[in-house]
Amino acid sequence: MTSYQRYVGAGILLGLAAGVLWSAGRRYAEVDSPRLVEWDRVRQAAYIAARRGAPEPLWSRSAMGARYAGWVAESERLIAEYTGRSLPRQLEDVRVYTRPEWIDANVENFQVLFEPIEQIYARMMDEKPFGIHIVGNLNQMLLSGQMGLMMGYMSQRVLGQYDMSLLGREPLTTGRLYFVEPNIAETEHKLKVPGEQFRMWIALHETTHAYEFEAHPWLRDYQNNLLLSYFESLSHDLLGFKAQRSPLRGILSRIGANLPHAASGLEAVMSGEQRRLFRQLQAMMCLAEGFSNHVMDAVGQAVLPKYSLLKERFEGRAKNKSAAEKLLTKITGLDVKMEQYRAGEIFVNRAVDLRGFEFVNRVWNSPLNLPTLEEIYAPEHWVARMERVAA
Repeated sequence: MTSYQRYVGAGILLGLAAGVLWSAGRRYAEVDSPRLVEWDRVRQAAYIAARRGAPEPLWSRSAMGARYAGWVAESERLIAEYTGRSLPRQLEDVRVYTRPEWIDANVENFQVLFEPIEQIYARMMDEKPFGIHIVGNLNQMLLSGQMGLMMGYMSQRVLGQYDMSLLGREPLTTGRLYFVEPNIAETEHKLKVPGEQFRMWIALHETTHAYEFEAHPWLRDYQNNLLLSYFESLSHDLLGFKAQRSPLRGILSRIGANLPHAASGLEAVMSGEQRRLFRQLQAMMCLAEGFSNHVMDAVGQAVLPKYSLLKERFEGRAKNKSAAEKLLTKITGLDVKMEQYRAGEIFVNRAVDLRGFEFVNRVWNSPLNLPTLEEIYAPEHWVARMERVAA
């Protein structure tokens, strides 16, 4: 799973949690209210959760770094041949990480993404009428612990990651590619797959995500604008609840009104504008994952002799989770995301079957060409719309 998908989902969830926790704790905040998330606590909780896995094997960072850089460069060439489009510049920032290093990198990224949410929380907590600090600290402890648990769990599962640092303040030339070698080595051993081909397979998948964003710079701006618009809508919305005599009653009233037609429990808390933006983000993430899987399949089958074995055993890994893992993925919402990614792959494959890859590749030409969430589940409608636009 790529970094921006985790950031978006967790950011929206945490933003909504900020509003609910504020409404519960507003009467007990002191002048120096705590931040919503204490990132050092997140990091420490993630470290502890990450240690529960198998010991990390020994490997040479410089040697593995050179090998992954080679696999990424080869993937760039293969993707350019298949898609007919090249990256404007070579991907040079390729990093091989341990689990703690992956946690550090992602805590830093989450912190930047959640800054708008922290600003919303600070504005909501500005009344401080009763001078008790307990609930504010409890809010922070619960959310920080949940974030740390999620990141610790992910640090044991993530194999590769394309990181474009959403909402970063400094201009970026290219994104970064991370490979968590301890997890890759452990998965290779468990699945009993050829290590060289397995690593090339992972590099191919993450490089395809890089292709989506690096070859089409407007896509990062589009996603950032959706996120900023969502957070702005959330801020206005929650400050509106704040002005009410009973904010919690207002939130519960919205949930009751939305439940009959909301696609998920998360959407039941949203306003109409937030739901519209959220579905645009969902559709874009479905497309990104589905497109990457399609390209990986097409290219991988041609260059990796054991590709079918790799895919079969890797997909079996996702299905054969323990009861604890299934519960955790449900709590964190990752099970919903996996279903959306499958929908994205079905969308791309069906559209390619209908009109060919070159027709589908035009999806990256403009934001207007992106499918809606409804079109993700009905590829024929997107194809028909694109044909009308072309005509």
